[in-house]
Amino acid sequence: MSRFERQILLTGFGEAAQQKLLNAKVLVVGAGGLGCPILLYLAAAGVGTIAVVDGDKVALSNLNRQVIFEENDINKSKAETAVHYLKRKHKDIQVIALPYYLNTENSIETMKQYDLIIDGTDNFETRYMVNDSCILLDKPLVFGAIYKNEGQVALFNTPDENGIKINYRDVFPIPPTSSEIPNCSETGVLGVLPGMIGIMMATEAIKWLSGYGKTLCNKMMIYGMLDYSFYELKIHPNTLNCHAPKTIEAFRKTDYKVLCGSTGNSSLADITWQKAISKKENNPHDVVLIDIRELHENPKLTRLEHIQQPLSELMDNERVLPNFKFIYLFCQTGVRSRYAAATLQKRFPDKNICSIEGGIIQLFTIEKMKEYVS
Repeated sequence: MSRFERQILLTGFGEAAQQKLLNAKVLVVGAGGLGCPILLYLAAAGVGTIAVVDGDKVALSNLNRQVIFEENDINKSKAETAVHYLKRKHKDIQVIALPYYLNTENSIETMKQYDLIIDGTDNFETRYMVNDSCILLDKPLVFGAIYKNEGQVALFNTPDENGIKINYRDVFPIPPTSSEIPNCSETGVLGVLPGMIGIMMATEAIKWLSGYGKTLCNKMMIYGMLDYSFYELKIHPNTLNCHAPKTIEAFRKTDYKVLCGSTGNSSLADITWQKAISKKENNPHDVVLIDIRELHENPKLTRLEHIQQPLSELMDNERVLPNFKFIYLFCQTGVRSRYAAATLQKRFPDKNICSIEGGIIQLFTIEKMKEYVS
């Protein structure tokens, strides 16, 4: 009896899909909170070759969410420890430890050997580098991220039915700084959240590799842990996505630490939606809300007066700004708006310019404010 019997019996899956998994080669970048459940479920499903690349060591604070490790593993290599665990558990697949960090010198050579890349990292430097490597190598990329009580999952760099490919830079064309979006070591995280997002990422990988079901191609799924909310965002090519290296030579010359380093005014304060809306309603002539997303981006802000001025146009057309004392910018998640606010504050030091925390997506998590979004 095969350990994959229950999968093979599944209608629409069968032996053909199982064989595709056994023939597949997958690289998991990061053996952390996302990487651990990804590795567990890819191995259990029978993906034939799984490699994990991670230069970090196990720490005590990892154990609430990095479920492969135990106290005896502290100070051991995450990649090697994870692979040792999986080899003991599954002897019918190949598992490879790559105990180093990816960089511009080794990522191309490392990634080109695999059919699918899964990004389970928690920092923007690596995310942009992995994304750009996948573009250059034409490799599909399963992306996942968590922040506080929310998670995101997407499948990038694979064509939809119209041949359109979307990548990470289409969602986040302007790299944020570490101070703009801190990781879980600063904000905290319940271990179940990366577990759930990691399982969803593994699911995307299994579906893409086997051809079973419908993937998140050119979509991003947003999950809210506190209220079990799920929704999908359709992603379109972004006109600002023009900064990815076009050649391997250019890629190797890119300093991703600088790219995702200090930008603008790191001390710039955000404003919450509650305060921004209250300020607008009480001082309609002094306050302006500006949606800096591209015109095609959804969902839309409704029932509240605002201006739509895409970021790609805002920096070249600032004539509207002198008319207001308080300028509150928002985008999808708050990343682009924070960059824009820091830039504009330098040009208009006499004005109060803020980014609205969490962007339009944040409104979905505020029960009494969901009515503002359509």
